[in-house]
Amino acid sequence: MNKYFNQPTSKVLDEFNVSLEGLSTNQAQKQLETYGPNALSEGKKKSGIIVFLEQFKDLLVIILIAAAIISMLSGNVESTIVIFAVIILNAILGTVQHFKAEKSLSSLKALSAPTAKVIRNGSKMELASSEIVPGDILFLEAGDLIVADGRVLESYSLQVNESSLTGESESVSKITDAVEKDELALGDQVNMVFSGSLVTYGRGIILVTATGMQTEIGKIATLMNQTQQKKTPLQANLDDFSKKLAFIILIICAGVFALSIYRKVPVLDSLMFAVALAVAAIPEALSSIVTIVLALGTQKMAKQNAIMKELKAVESLGSISIICSDKTGTLTQNKMTTKKVYLDHALVDGESLDYTKGLGRILLQNAILANDSTNQGGQEIGDPTEVALVNLGGRLGLSEISLRNEYPRLSELPFDSDRKLMTTLHHIDEQYLMFTKGAVDVLLGRTTHIATASGIRLITEEDMDKITAANQFLSENGLRVLAFSYKVLDAQKELALEDESNYIFLGLISMIDPPREESKAAVADARLAGIKPIMITGDHRVTASAIAKEIGILAPDDKAIEGQTLDKMTDTELDEQLEHIAVYARVSPENKIRIVDAWQRKGKIVAMTGDGVNDAPALKKADIGIAMGITGTEVSKDAAAMILTDDNFATIVKAITNGRNVYTNIKNAIKFLLSGNTSGILAVLYTSLMALPMPFAPVHLLFINLVTDSLPAIAIGMEPANDDLLRQKPRDPKASILSKDFLMRILVEGSIIGIFTMIAYYIGLEVTPAHASTMAFATLCLGRLFHGFNCRGKKSIVHLGLFSNRYSVGAFVLGFLLLNAVLFIPGVKDLFVIAPLTMNQVFTIYGLAFMPTLIIQVYKFIREMVMKNK
Repeated sequence: MNKYFNQPTSKVLDEFNVSLEGLSTNQAQKQLETYGPNALSEGKKKSGIIVFLEQFKDLLVIILIAAAIISMLSGNVESTIVIFAVIILNAILGTVQHFKAEKSLSSLKALSAPTAKVIRNGSKMELASSEIVPGDILFLEAGDLIVADGRVLESYSLQVNESSLTGESESVSKITDAVEKDELALGDQVNMVFSGSLVTYGRGIILVTATGMQTEIGKIATLMNQTQQKKTPLQANLDDFSKKLAFIILIICAGVFALSIYRKVPVLDSLMFAVALAVAAIPEALSSIVTIVLALGTQKMAKQNAIMKELKAVESLGSISIICSDKTGTLTQNKMTTKKVYLDHALVDGESLDYTKGLGRILLQNAILANDSTNQGGQEIGDPTEVALVNLGGRLGLSEISLRNEYPRLSELPFDSDRKLMTTLHHIDEQYLMFTKGAVDVLLGRTTHIATASGIRLITEEDMDKITAANQFLSENGLRVLAFSYKVLDAQKELALEDESNYIFLGLISMIDPPREESKAAVADARLAGIKPIMITGDHRVTASAIAKEIGILAPDDKAIEGQTLDKMTDTELDEQLEHIAVYARVSPENKIRIVDAWQRKGKIVAMTGDGVNDAPALKKADIGIAMGITGTEVSKDAAAMILTDDNFATIVKAITNGRNVYTNIKNAIKFLLSGNTSGILAVLYTSLMALPMPFAPVHLLFINLVTDSLPAIAIGMEPANDDLLRQKPRDPKASILSKDFLMRILVEGSIIGIFTMIAYYIGLEVTPAHASTMAFATLCLGRLFHGFNCRGKKSIVHLGLFSNRYSVGAFVLGFLLLNAVLFIPGVKDLFVIAPLTMNQVFTIYGLAFMPTLIIQVYKFIREMVMKNK
């Protein structure tokens, strides 16, 4: 182990041949080649052979292998070859799908990977954590997830939670001095930080000493590789249903087998008959179709700026009835712009401020120096409020870099949500000036003097009233207001919290973060969808209310309350008023959890947005935690189920629409699979009970399962969302997807297809049993292909549009061509046991296959007309 903790910072910098200006691009590239990417190894992945062999563990595959063996024993070699060919093809497709899913998962992980602020070539920039190398100079602040091990070079009240490594829940205060010990436990290395830890307070600069598997957490990385992805509730529900259905079907198959033996049918033929029924009945594609549709849904959402970290969250999206949203950046542009400035009891436009002398000069110095944000070459890094102050100076011609180089920060007290203040110390004009910015009410309570054009004097009650009135006026107009004060110290010192008192008041700077253009429409869409949007913000109530009214969250019969009011309410009082509270202002992390809990008590599914460390508990508590991808801390992203890469409320509404659509598509795909299988079951059962020849050869059922199950079902899963989804109420999460009404529709539609399949069977039976089997097979296959259009939605194809889902059309055309290839191409016909057909028989098959879809579509169309005329 490298003992960087017992070395002075200068020696550690020399060892890595780096200064505080950071590595050069060439140095960083060499380090990357030497040490590799800053990532933990993912453990040994399954080889292609293992994945391929695992495809043969499926119940259906085992049944098919049994069918192939029986077919071989009965002397039908061609059928055996076809069955094994299909099994192998299916295994290849499953293997390809496995690796495609892995690739998709990797790309989604890359989208939500942590980033880090680093100095390269003397400039501050933000890089993906994987690009960090030993020797990099990193900047840390509250809320950051530390991405590498490092030695602390500068600490400004830096505190780190290292519980992931040490098990100690208390945060550790970090220092810069060397610890003169030969051996130290990790928890005692107070001048080091470690990958996977969390910055809970303050700010710091570190030198990266280890990355990837060389970090302390890398040494225990094997523990992290044991996580397995769980099935979603829907998948588990359907898997359970499939197992029960398979058990019932196997019992029926055993009964059919016994009945065939009783009727003196040869044993091998009886076995083939029973196996054919099992193949026709078991919906083997059910679970994989659900997985594919969910995966396609998550990829679509990722393209629309919503990264779903968990597949089960996609299912829950359609049930959301409450969205608790932050204001800043989510409902607004997160692009603060300075407006009015209050200085010497006068409101002036910020753009007309004179920064060259007097109060204007010291106010702008305060605004830029007591500030952690930067704007270099148009790249804005930091809190939007602080960026707005830097930009104001830039527009007035005051360079932040020049000012900070001339008056470097000597000490600081970083901002935190409890104090609501930030303080820095600088040496300016032979004086040690302590600049503080923060909440107006907090800073006024610590102020004793006021700076005016006539000089500095004691602040009076009248001064306080004027300042409070100005703050009230600005806030009521939807502006965020910061107060600025300063204090003269006798000498340089390390600042302490008790120094934040006896201030000289300078002025107020107001800023506006205007609503996003799309927010008003998104809020309207949410209300249309039966979803109540709620604003939860740290801003003042009047500021929050102004924005909430503008975008439609705060209705005339709604009200806005502050966190202090909420604290005084009992749970009973909150429950009574809950549905009429649309805005919560000045909230604490505990308030957020309580709000979520109150709605959940009413049986509502709650989505909660957040971006800070203090939002993590509420994100975990909510049914769907939504983190901000741009402004969010790594802790909030880790706690969330969904990440917005554009921090936009409208994206949440889009994601909910997509979530509803994914669930609807899955339900429609299930309906397609089960109704199609029902038609096959009924046909086989009917012929068995009536002592008729078998309607399908095993290879027929293989073809049906391969062609008419998977392709149309996946196409149904890609049905685009329609406007009706927003007019539906949120789905009851407790409601089973396999309701009585749903199962009845499956039975009815499956019966209709089964009836026309048997009509084709009887027409063929007038010629030979081979013709009966061929015509039944072709009619069932084509009928199920047509049925794919019925299962695209509740409405008729006239309303949906035939070509609105090109994948559905493509699946039908491909299936139709493959079926005709089997019916007409010499050689292929023999493999699939196809009897020669006349043109009249072919057109009969086409007509009978189309009839179920015609009946279902006419019924849907008539129902639409009746509903329209009501």
